[in-house]
Amino acid sequence: MPNLMEKNKMPTQAPQVRCHNFDEVELGYTPELAKAEAERCLNCKTKPCVSGCPVNVDIPAFIARLKEGDCAGAFSVIHESSSLPAVCGRVCPQESQCEKHCVRAVKGEAVSIGRLERYVADWHNAQPESEVARPKPTGKKVAVVGAGPAGLTCAGDLARAGHAVTVFESLHLAGGVLSYGIPEFRLPKSIVAQEIAGLEKLGVEILTDHVVGKVTSVDELFMQGYDAVFLSTGAGLPNFMNIPGEMLLGVYSANEFLTRINLMKAYLPESDTPVAPVHRVAVVGGGNVAMDAARCALRMGADEVYIVYRRSMAEMPARAEEVKHAQEEGIRFNTLMNPTEILGDENGHVRAIRCIRMELGEPDASGRRRPVEIAGSEFEMEVDTVIMAIGTSPNPLIKKTTADLETNRKGCFVVDESMHTSKQAVWAGGDAVTGAATVISAMGAGKTAARAICEYLGQSEK
Repeated sequence: MPNLMEKNKMPTQAPQVRCHNFDEVELGYTPELAKAEAERCLNCKTKPCVSGCPVNVDIPAFIARLKEGDCAGAFSVIHESSSLPAVCGRVCPQESQCEKHCVRAVKGEAVSIGRLERYVADWHNAQPESEVARPKPTGKKVAVVGAGPAGLTCAGDLARAGHAVTVFESLHLAGGVLSYGIPEFRLPKSIVAQEIAGLEKLGVEILTDHVVGKVTSVDELFMQGYDAVFLSTGAGLPNFMNIPGEMLLGVYSANEFLTRINLMKAYLPESDTPVAPVHRVAVVGGGNVAMDAARCALRMGADEVYIVYRRSMAEMPARAEEVKHAQEEGIRFNTLMNPTEILGDENGHVRAIRCIRMELGEPDASGRRRPVEIAGSEFEMEVDTVIMAIGTSPNPLIKKTTADLETNRKGCFVVDESMHTSKQAVWAGGDAVTGAATVISAMGAGKTAARAICEYLGQSEK
């Protein structure tokens, strides 16, 4: 008899194998495992899991179809709410969202909703391509600035409503953080490309290498005939600690390090933009980006990789699954310590990082206990590479080149509950509003904005 209290385990590459390649770590459920996991769903009438999903996927309904062996029907249910199901099934923090509310979790483990969503999306993507019926055009044009999760979601929903949508992307490849930030071993770029191709079939036009604020301003987009604009420019400006030595050779922001590897393929022998050889690496931070950077450094040939985090493991914001995978791969966690200086050699290259030990005091505004320095506890770690993964901020370019657009002290766009900004006919969402957050929360913002834009465009016809 199957154990209904525990999740069916996900097949994965062995740690000693995967730490030397960029192939996907998790291999996906087999049809048998997917059916067994789907059978664990109680199909609750109140659907508490749906309340935890930022895009409100009807989770019990898609799992019910999966139980019946109807993968096409299951995908249809998911796709009503999510434009990027194969992405969400891989990178969303389900344990703190939909699965957190699963009734199964009261006396056991939650249903593995994310793994089932991935299974259904992968099944769909493996089927022969079919024609996509485009809705009747409304004659309205919308510009979406930024081809990340928020922008792509908003674009997809607007296109389904019949509006002509153009997405302006500053990089040479669409996807935003899905392309430049999340490593291949967590999210294969072929998956991202396939999801984007589906949006293009709907009629979404994507223009790359187009920096709004440089090539075109937001105000000029309206002059070009666009009826509304959605800003989803993300938070790509890296934060640093402002400690001595951050300008030394061998110090990276996590953004640069991950972009070189993920978007520019630095791990390939023929790469035009390689990363300098790394041997002993310190990654400063405790979030998912820090885990990604550390695991990439390992795959780039590092002998030793350390996570340096100022709080304890209990306060670490990274997903438990990512921490577990990093530990399995041999990454060392140095918690309750904080860098105070990066030391260089005579050639201006990193040779060590000086840290101070910390202890936890009273909780701060986030609810986590505040780290406090222990006087006289400084020490040095010998490293040749330091990667700063301590957060990002929105790029100020749009604000500087757009009239009447309000931002807060962190540079994030100020919006109302419909994601409307202070500027007429301009909405914003994703990390450009919240600061660095999750893919699915950005998608939720994109959906909210799309609904509001559709309502606005409908009213403008009257």
